[in-house]
Amino acid sequence: MSGVRVGVDIGGTFTDLVAFDESSGRLLHLKIPTTPRDPSKCFLEVMEALDVEVQRISIIVHATTLGTNMFLGQTGLEPPRAVLITNKGFRDIIEIGRQNRPELYNVFFTRPRPLVPRSMRIGIPCRIGPGGEEIEPLDEEEVARIARDLCGSAEVFAVSLLHSYRNPAHEKTVKEIVERECPGAVVVASHEVDPQPGEYERTSTTLVNALLRPMLSKYLSRLEARLRRRGYRGKLLVMRSSGGVADLKTAVEMPAAFIESGPAAGAIAVAYMSSLMGIDRALGFDMGGTTAKASAIIGGKPEVVPEYEVGGRVHMGRMLRGSGYPVRFPYIDLAEVSAGGGTIAWVDEGGALRVGPISAGAEPGPACYGRGGEKPTVTDANLLLGRLPRALAGGSIALSEELARKAVARVGEQLGMDPHEAAAGIIRIANTIMARALRLVSIERGHDPREFSLFAFGGAGPLHAVALAQELGVREVVVPPLPGVFSALGLLVADYRHDYYASVVKRADMVEDGEIEEKFRLLEERAVRTLRSEGVPEENIRLVRMLGMRYWGQAYELTIPYRGSVEEAVADYHAAHEARYGYSMPEEEVEIVVAKLEAVGLVQKPRLPSGQMVEHRPEPAGRREVYFEDEGWRPTPIYRREKLRPGAVVEGPAIIESYESTVLVPPGFTSRVDSWYSLIIRSEEMWG
Repeated sequence: MSGVRVGVDIGGTFTDLVAFDESSGRLLHLKIPTTPRDPSKCFLEVMEALDVEVQRISIIVHATTLGTNMFLGQTGLEPPRAVLITNKGFRDIIEIGRQNRPELYNVFFTRPRPLVPRSMRIGIPCRIGPGGEEIEPLDEEEVARIARDLCGSAEVFAVSLLHSYRNPAHEKTVKEIVERECPGAVVVASHEVDPQPGEYERTSTTLVNALLRPMLSKYLSRLEARLRRRGYRGKLLVMRSSGGVADLKTAVEMPAAFIESGPAAGAIAVAYMSSLMGIDRALGFDMGGTTAKASAIIGGKPEVVPEYEVGGRVHMGRMLRGSGYPVRFPYIDLAEVSAGGGTIAWVDEGGALRVGPISAGAEPGPACYGRGGEKPTVTDANLLLGRLPRALAGGSIALSEELARKAVARVGEQLGMDPHEAAAGIIRIANTIMARALRLVSIERGHDPREFSLFAFGGAGPLHAVALAQELGVREVVVPPLPGVFSALGLLVADYRHDYYASVVKRADMVEDGEIEEKFRLLEERAVRTLRSEGVPEENIRLVRMLGMRYWGQAYELTIPYRGSVEEAVADYHAAHEARYGYSMPEEEVEIVVAKLEAVGLVQKPRLPSGQMVEHRPEPAGRREVYFEDEGWRPTPIYRREKLRPGAVVEGPAIIESYESTVLVPPGFTSRVDSWYSLIIRSEEMWG
């Protein structure tokens, strides 16, 4: 009997579910409010609301932002008590860091609070040199004494010793001693987590993993136990920040790799959909209830960066380097801004209208939800301008225009505007903020947005997408099927993914091809073993070899595909440096820092509905007055998306409503339904 695959994405405001029934080919979807203080509650609620026998479900893929929330200080997610064991004289490495100043001219800026207080950071006598040689032996008796003394006051131990990426012998011994002297404690060693040069980043990554492990382990274990009690016998997988999925064992061992799993799922969905549609360059725009996120997808693959900072500050979509805690794991390149549907509008001391960064979230939510919220939000503004229906999420959330008017009127009075003028101002400012995020992943990465299609999703994304496309000069807007739960759909199309590293740290002219080949052979053995244990057949395993390289003396490297020859890799590095920075230095020595292996296990993708396009003009389901920026109020046809078939043509102005999202087609634009049931919105001139 064919099974059902389920994706559950817990966001800051809503929890989304998409299920694919392999026997019938049907896609089922649900959206309910998130319970921020207990995410497992809304997870189980949305699973119970799914009209499918639990015994038929074969796979559940989950995305969560629990890790991010802990480092942002969410109540009830306090980090466990931890000890950092490092070399004598190096216990302050996590405070010294890289001396980045996130806000160069802010003399009052304070660095993030250290993950471990100084009293719990212990330096021990020992030293491994940069070549892997032992300079000072490990004092094992001292390590045992430290473990016994601190066992009762700490839940986790992080071990990060100098140059352990070259020789982990001391770290292995320290871990064995701590586990022996303090049974039950979580012990994480840096060579297991991040075997790469850079003691600050390696130590920070190890600490983040150590602190997250108890929380994520308890959460996933409790969630799995509750599912088992309800009769579930299938797999429970977790989305990684890199855009792949892994089983619970891997998630618990490397929790820092799963910190931004929800936003990554949206980018993976765009990659899958753009490939189906034959679109080579796509911008993903995901506007939910709390934030808006932007990503770039080129050739069917999201842009990926090797490092990010958790718990840091974001300014207009740009992470302020040095404001958070570095985590060295692959991460889909996302720009995130505080401009979701629940983002609050306010007037500052200078009398200027502002939007964000505070959000009304799921509790109490926008004023129009009638759940106690009184502050005006972007959702209230859209409702007041006639752009939203009177209920969301299939009628489960009733909207009150009167409550929205009262909330927006308070801001309007401060600005000398009527409520509708104030609402239009809120939308303009929100659009400006979100356009900056899209510029960051396109123009600031060297891409011309005019060559891209803008994929708009999330509950609020399709309301704002055309205005953002006009701002950036994007050629078209694509609103995919199920836009309001599109990230949850991304969970069902994500492949297994694991990333492995082996240190090299040698000049390229001193490295033989055979040495690199041996490192990749060992990494590939681990990768294949892991993927097989997850049930991936050999024919579905894909292994990608890469080298981290830099000019001799540089601090950061570029990742270069490895095709079997060090000489070719050096030539490719010079070309990549030229493309990235506008120059190269062929006369300079090149250093190979690390061998990287990307291991992918391909999964069967859901069959999305498709149909033959027959051009027709459907009849609207009704009309209402809608406000447009340049034309004011206009009577606007309202269409039900589920009734639109491939080939349907809808001329703006128009509103297209569905269970989980609302699409705004302004005057001068036309929407057509393609064979994949996506809405393609272009200006009338572009349609010709």
